[in-house]
Amino acid sequence: MTENPLKHKHILLAVSGSIAAYKAVELASQLTKTGALVDVILTQAAEKLVSALTFRSVTGRKAFTDSDLWENEEHVVHITLARWANIMLIAPASANSLAKLAHGIGDNLLSVTALAAACPLVVAPAMDAGMFSHPATQANLKILQEHGAIILGPAEGHLASGLKGKGRMLEAAELYAHLRYLLSRSNKLAGKKFLITAGGTQEALDPVRFLGNHSSGKQGYALAQAALDAGAEVTLISAPSALTPPVGTSFIPVVSAEDMRIKVMDHIEQADVVIMAAAVADFRPAVSRTQKIKKESKLQELKLETTTDILKALGDYKKSKKPAVLLVGFAAESEHLLENASRKLESKNLDLIVANDISRSDAGFAVDTNEATMLFRDGKQLKIPKQDKEGVSQKIIDTIINLLQE
Repeated sequence: MTENPLKHKHILLAVSGSIAAYKAVELASQLTKTGALVDVILTQAAEKLVSALTFRSVTGRKAFTDSDLWENEEHVVHITLARWANIMLIAPASANSLAKLAHGIGDNLLSVTALAAACPLVVAPAMDAGMFSHPATQANLKILQEHGAIILGPAEGHLASGLKGKGRMLEAAELYAHLRYLLSRSNKLAGKKFLITAGGTQEALDPVRFLGNHSSGKQGYALAQAALDAGAEVTLISAPSALTPPVGTSFIPVVSAEDMRIKVMDHIEQADVVIMAAAVADFRPAVSRTQKIKKESKLQELKLETTTDILKALGDYKKSKKPAVLLVGFAAESEHLLENASRKLESKNLDLIVANDISRSDAGFAVDTNEATMLFRDGKQLKIPKQDKEGVSQKIIDTIINLLQE
C-alpha cells in the first residue's frame, strides 16, 4: 500500500550551533509523528542552544553528543549511526560545520559520522547573510555539492542579527517535505511519469469577475503527493488554488479551461498516466468584456458557450496515438452517480473513473474528506469508504499501480 515514505525510515538529524536549532526540534517531532525513527546528534555549540533531553522528549530516542564519542559503551558509535541511517540531514548547518564537512575535518561526532555515512547527505545552512555570502562559505557549499550533498536553502528573511537577507534555515515543514520526496525516489512507481490536473478553472466575464466552481484542488493535490510518495515523476497542472504544490512536482499554473487544455495536450506525449482530477468548466461567457461591467448597465442576460472537453480529447488521443497511456477521470455528480460515471467512462475511453457525490456536505468539493466509487473498463466497481482525501488518494494510486502491473 502507498504510504508516507518517511514511515519506518531511519533519519539521522545532526544539529550544529545556530539559533535555528529550535526549528530542528519541531522537525524531529514531525518526523517521529510520521513514524520515522529519528536519532539526533548535537554539537557542543548546539547544546548551548537546545538540550539533548529536549530531542529525546520528542523522538523517544537518545540524542547523541560529543561525549558519546569517548564515553559510550559502543566505542564506534559514529559508525553505527552512519550505517543505520537511510538519510542524514544537518539542520541547521553552521558556517563552521560546512567548512569541516567540505574539507573532511573529523573533530566531533557530527563530522566523523558524516565522513562515515554512505547514505544521502542533506545540508540546510543557517547563518547571517554576510557569513553565507562570504566566498569561503560559497566555496565550501560548492565542494559539498560536488561531493554529492543536497543543499536545501537558505531562505531570505529576518535574521537573528536583526538584519534581513539570505541565511534563514528553511522551516521544519519545508525540510520535512524535502526528506519525504528524497526518500520516495526508489518506490514502486520510479520512472513512471504522471500528469495530474487539479483545482477549479475560472472563465473571465470581465477583468474583475469570473465563472467558477467550488473545487479547492485538495483531491488533486493529494493525488500528486500520493503519486510522488509511490516514486512517480509528477507534473501538476493546477487551476487557481490556495494550496502549496507538493515538493518534487513540476508545477504548471493555469486559469481557464482553455489554458488547461493547451498545457495538458502539450504534456500528454510524455505521460504514462493521466489523472484528470480538476473541475474544468463546461461553459464560459461567449464574450469576455475588456472593461469592468458596471452595475448601472443592468446586465439582464449572460450568453454562454461550451468549453472544449479535455477528457474527451485525451480519450481520443489515447485511442489514435497512445493506447498504452493509463487515463483516469473523475465524475463529480449530484444525481444518478454511478449511471453517469459509467456512461462517462465508456464515452471518453477511460481506463478508470472515480465517482463521487458532490451533493453531500462531507464529501467532494471544499472539504477534507471524500467517499468515492471506482469504476473499471471491465465493469468492476470498488468502493472507497469515507476518509480524508490523502487516504482516498493512496487507494487510487494503489489501484493505478495494480493496473500498470496488469
